[in-house]
This record gives sequence, structure tokens and C-alpha cells, in this order.
Amino acid sequence: MIRFASEELDRWLKGPDRKPLVMRGARQVGKTWLVRDFAKQQGLQLIELNLEKYPDYAGLFSGNSPREILKNIEAQLAFKILPESACLFLDEIQAAPELFAKLRWFREDMPELPVIAAGSLLEFVLKKADFSMPVGRVTYFYVEPLSFFEFVLALGNEPLYQKMLSTSPQAPLPQPLHARCMELYRQYCLVGGMPEAVRTWLDGRDMQSCIKIQHDLLSTYRDDFHKYGGEIDARLLHKILLSVAGQLGNKFVYSRVDPDVKAPLVKKLLMFLSQAKVCSMVVHTSGNGLPLGAESNDKFFKALMVDVGLVSAHLGLASVKSADLDNMLLSNRGGLAEQFVGQQLRAAQTPAMDPRLFYWQRTGGRQGEIDYILQHGADIVPVEVKSGAAGSMKSLHQFMAEKSLKMAVRLDANPPSVKEMSVKTTQGRLVKYRLLSLPLYLAGNINVLLER
Repeated sequence: MIRFASEELDRWLKGPDRKPLVMRGARQVGKTWLVRDFAKQQGLQLIELNLEKYPDYAGLFSGNSPREILKNIEAQLAFKILPESACLFLDEIQAAPELFAKLRWFREDMPELPVIAAGSLLEFVLKKADFSMPVGRVTYFYVEPLSFFEFVLALGNEPLYQKMLSTSPQAPLPQPLHARCMELYRQYCLVGGMPEAVRTWLDGRDMQSCIKIQHDLLSTYRDDFHKYGGEIDARLLHKILLSVAGQLGNKFVYSRVDPDVKAPLVKKLLMFLSQAKVCSMVVHTSGNGLPLGAESNDKFFKALMVDVGLVSAHLGLASVKSADLDNMLLSNRGGLAEQFVGQQLRAAQTPAMDPRLFYWQRTGGRQGEIDYILQHGADIVPVEVKSGAAGSMKSLHQFMAEKSLKMAVRLDANPPSVKEMSVKTTQGRLVKYRLLSLPLYLAGNINVLLER
């Protein structure tokens, strides 16, 4: 598979002030594969130490001298290591969190050796750690599931991917290609972007095998929390995951998880899920200025799952008849379109920063909501998500009038277009702005198209 994050790893390797790199992301999003492929492409000798599988390897790092540590590793693995042509990979480092403190010595005493660490649930183990992280001496790298564009490339259709990149309101895809992209969008909503599920789909186009992989992943997440998060009610955790899938596209309400469970406990477990990257929060913003999070309201947020395929597995969509499934995917039921768009927006952000998403909701008086609020350069751009080919935009008109913005984006099932809007709000106020309409499958290319 082709992962766009590989390009960022190349830049890190060739950077003038390279620091040890710590990969973060949910379990099974492809961190280990990325490192192995990176070493192969760069012609580096990969020194891979899986600290969960071989916990005794942590003892090889007993001292603070990188050269002594390398000698220990050489003796353990029975081969010579040349720092200039090797890459040290500490996989599943959460199993030996004390090794984080050792990374600073590689940065200071052996900068010629590229060092990468990867792990899941790092926030849990770091909270309990009795050492200080090497602040300023490591860099972070956030990994997401395969994006829709990466999914299309994995299917072997690079020509279609290239056509999508060149698509614009001035040069829309021919109708058969647009229909093909929408078909792949629906396929992606079921398979998702978790690498193992994608590989299973590529091998046999068997949806039931994909579902088995997806449910195994969800079980792994629950097992992880029991392992690292202490005594957590597995049934309640399952209910929260189901509720996140069920409340997609809406403000998350704690009481909908289980009316008999107190909100603070649900909030705590949902925060655990967010820290483990199994879920992510779409944060409320006032939309008055930058940064977007400056005037947020903590009581208002939406929640996304790490992957739309896991949502579909949770909701049992693969067992729905084809005709009914199309209606569900092209409607707002379940918020699948918002999950899809949010996932593409996260994947499009730089791996150097933890992805953040924002939305706007009126916090008093009249109702109103904008699905996503983006920062594009110095501009604020609202994004409306419509699963089908039509839908009301009353909230968008009102938002554009209140904030005096000039550009908005609408994502739906239609080919791309640009329209100069001149409409009245429900209060009778005239508002003018430019609306960039894009098909859902181009969500990951919004910033490029806005720039054009």
C-alpha cells in the first residue's frame, strides 16, 4: 500500500536537525508497517525491537551511553550495526515506557542514528511514569487510518486517483467517473481505512471477512483498556463505542449512553477513548476569529470514531440490503458522511501535529449548526456536509451573515461547482458569498481546491 505519511518520514530523515521520532496513533493504523516500508525504501538496516513481544529487550538499555546500548543490541541479535546506515525501531514502547528517557541520549550522543519509537495508549503509561519526557529532544508523528485517496490507490487505480486530484469546478469528472468515485465512497464507508481490513478486502472482496477483522479490532481496543486503564467496565465501554457510532453528526449527549450511568463516568471513559485515538472530539468554536479553539465551549462537542469501517461494523450496515444501504449512506442517518469527511480532514493534516477538528453550534436562542469549521490560511471557512444531492443550508446562510465571511464549502453527492450566493436568511438579512460545492470523495482535497 502507498501511505502519504511516508513522504513526511523521508523529510524527517533528511532534516538538518533530526530528533528521535515518536509515532502515535490508535492500534493497528499501520505504524509498524510504515517504519518497515520506510527503512526498505531508504535502504536502511532496520533494528526492530518489539518491547511488548520481547519485554526483556528493555534491559539492553540499562545505561545511558548509546554506543554501549548498541553493543548490547549487537550481542543480543548477533549482527553488526552501523549507525549511519541503520534505523533503530522501538516498537510497542508503551510496554517499557522508561525507555522514553533514553531517547535524549541518542539525540545528543549519536545523532547519526535515526531512532523511531511507536506505541499505542501512550497517554496512559506516560501519566503513570516516574520520569520526565525528553522535552525538546523528540518529535511526534501522528498516524491515521488510510484515507479515501490511499484506499483508491490500494485498489490499484492510480489513474482514477490522478483524475480526482485534477478535478475542479472548471474541470469536473465525466459522469461515469463521478459515479465510479461515489461507488468507491460507499465501498470505503463499509471497508474503512484500517490497513488489515483493507488488505482483507483486496485479497478476496469478502465483506464478511472484513467484518470479522473489524470486530476483532474493536475487541482489541476493549482489551487494551482493561490492560492499561485499570478496572474499566467492559460493557460500559462497549456502550460508549456504540453511542459514539449512534450519535455521529450530533452534539454528544452523555445520558444517551446509559441513563443509569452518571455523566462524569461516561465523560472519563470517553476521554480515555480519545486519548487512545479510538475516538476523536470535534471541538466547538465560536468562529469569531483565529485560533479556532480560542472561544470554545467545553459543553458542546461531537465525537467521531477512528474509522468509518468500524462504525459500519458497529451499526451492522454490511448486512443491510444493497438498495437500503445506498439510501442509508446517502442520507444523514447515522452521520456516516460526517464521519467520512472528518476522517479525511484529519488524514489531510500534517503528521507532525495531533489533528484537530472544529464545528460551530449556536449555544443559545435559535438553533443552528455548521458541520466543520476550517482554517485556510488566515481565513475561516465553514463546511456543510450533505450526504445526498440536496438539502437546506439555512444555518450556513445565517453563519455567513453573522461572521461576514466570503467563502464556504458544501460537500454532497454532486459534481464540483462554484456559485455566487445571494440569498436572504430566515431573519430576512441579505447575505452574499461564494459557495464551493464538492463531491464527498474530494473531502481530502479541500484546501488545495480552496487555494485554486
